[in-house]
Amino acid sequence: QREAKTNPKTGAIVAELEQISMALNDGELICHKYAELLESIADLQLLTAKPFIYVFNLDEAGLADKTKQAELAKLAGSSPVVFLCAKIEAELQDLPAEEASELLRSLGQEQSGLDSLAQISFSLLGLQTYLTTGPKETRAWTIPVGATAPQAAGVIHTDFEKGFIKAEVTGYNDLIAAGGFAEAKAAGKTRLEGKDYVMHDGDVVVFRFNN
Repeated sequence: QREAKTNPKTGAIVAELEQISMALNDGELICHKYAELLESIADLQLLTAKPFIYVFNLDEAGLADKTKQAELAKLAGSSPVVFLCAKIEAELQDLPAEEASELLRSLGQEQSGLDSLAQISFSLLGLQTYLTTGPKETRAWTIPVGATAPQAAGVIHTDFEKGFIKAEVTGYNDLIAAGGFAEAKAAGKTRLEGKDYVMHDGDVVVFRFNN
C-alpha cells in the first residue's frame, strides 16, 4: 500500500487484492467471483482460487431423487457436482463389466459416480487423453486440451516429438465400431495428420517419426 502511493501499477494490484480480501472475509470462493484475476494472483497460492468439485455421497434413494440433488447442487454455486453412493461404487468394483452396467441401469445411472468424477476432473483441469495400442498393451496418455500431435507424442518420449513426421489417427468409437485398424482404414475412418493437428479426447494414434 505504501508503494501504491507512488507506483500506479502497484496501485492497481493493491485494489485487486483489497477486492479479493473482502470476498474472502465474506466467505466467497475466489475461483467464482474473481476468475479474471486468477493469473495475476497465482503466486499467492490461494486455496479458494483453485477449481472446486463437490461430491455428494447419497443413498440409493438419493440417487433417484432429482429434487434433492437440485437442492444440493445450489449449495455448490457454479462449481460442478457429482452425486454417487459409496456403497454402490464399492459393489461395482467387484462386478464383471456386464453386471456392473446392469446394476447402473437398474438405478437409472448411465455411468458410475467415479467415472463421472474422473471426467469432470479432467475437464476442470483442462486435460484429455489419447490412446496408443498394440499387441502388448493399450495405454492412455494424459495431455492438455489443445495439445498438438507432436506435443502429444512428446509425452511418450521427447524423441517422438523431435522426430515427428505424421500421426495416424482413428477415433476410439470408430475403431471399436470397425473392429480393428485394418477395418477402420478400409471404412475411411483413419487419417494422417501433420504437426498442426490438435488432438481430440479419445484419439487412437500411431506416431511416425525419425529416430
